[in-house]
Amino acid sequence: MRILHTSDWHLGQYFITKSRAAEHQAFISWLLCQVSEQEIDALIIAGDLFDTGAPPSYARELYNRFVVDLNRLGCQLVVLAGNHDSVATLGESRELLACLNTQVIPKVSDDPGSQLLVLKDARGEPGAILCAVPYIRPRDVMKSRAGESGDEKQQALGEAIAEHYQRLYQLAQELRESYDASLPIIATGHLTAMGVSCSESVRDIYVGTLEAFPASLFPAFDYIALGHIHRPQRVGKTEHIRYSGSPIPLSFDELGSQKQLLVVEFTGGKLSSVEPLNIPCFQPMQVIRGSLAKIEHQLEALDDSAELALWLSIEVQGQEYLHDLQQRISAMIHGRNLEILQLRRARERSGLALQQTKEVLTELKPHEVFEKRLALESFETEDELRRRERLCHTFSQILNQLESREERA
Repeated sequence: MRILHTSDWHLGQYFITKSRAAEHQAFISWLLCQVSEQEIDALIIAGDLFDTGAPPSYARELYNRFVVDLNRLGCQLVVLAGNHDSVATLGESRELLACLNTQVIPKVSDDPGSQLLVLKDARGEPGAILCAVPYIRPRDVMKSRAGESGDEKQQALGEAIAEHYQRLYQLAQELRESYDASLPIIATGHLTAMGVSCSESVRDIYVGTLEAFPASLFPAFDYIALGHIHRPQRVGKTEHIRYSGSPIPLSFDELGSQKQLLVVEFTGGKLSSVEPLNIPCFQPMQVIRGSLAKIEHQLEALDDSAELALWLSIEVQGQEYLHDLQQRISAMIHGRNLEILQLRRARERSGLALQQTKEVLTELKPHEVFEKRLALESFETEDELRRRERLCHTFSQILNQLESREERA
């Protein structure tokens, strides 16, 4: 049984001012080739398929076309919701996609048994049991109690999540006993496990007030496919608890790690190997730091002969204030196939180099500004949640119309 573990696609993302549509299309085309070459039986997307709850139409089209193409390869697809995904958006096509060998889990179910899936091997025989756990919201697994302190709420939430996984594991064991085969039991999750390394593009949205879930509270699954963290990594020193990471860099600080998928193989009902599959770079990006003189030297040394423009993040170090910094940097790249997406200053205080990370509008995406404003409001009741969804949908429509006008212009 061979499974491909991936997560955090963030279809529809706008990176500062740039669409990632071409990169995502290139990644999906490459991925389909890998599924065929690697003889993958099932593919798991462990959350954050989309970048927003109301993704643009082209992002939905990419997703739908991918489902159809993957089905033609005879590969089963399991899509789990992440904290960026809308339950309604993922759930609306759930029954239709089930006809294309695709199982979508948009939220935690009141019936835990509905989160148990049987993954089949190339012969069509049961090859593994999957405890399909999407992003868990506090209300999915617990009820709030008046008078609890912050620490008590955090502890109660951690215990509730652990109990949910334990209940699923027990049901999976019972299901395995009904088969005349030794099947591995796999789990998914979209959360921050204790001890992982994050990146700038991972928002501080965990599970309610729970900042990190202790990996020791997971039951004895044979493999745990996690999402939410964009750098591929093991959890602790375990071999079987993994983050696949995002397929493309979602922030400049992710450039230091190789993007990858994980090919997970089971033999005789046991985990036999976890092999990284390195993803090619579909859009050249680079970070440059230093004084103005050093930056000019680095820019001169850059190879800009590629077909695609090189996206740059430039950080100017030094105490000198330059009112014409933007013009100077722009002059350095004039006529070259380079684009500056981010220009920052780093200043020294008291002899220690401290980077200022002030957020400016040019570094924010329109939907991020919108979400920051929404965060100031309270949406608790069903009517309020529906109102929030209508606001998100309307904003997405307006944004798509503006982007279409810009493209035509």
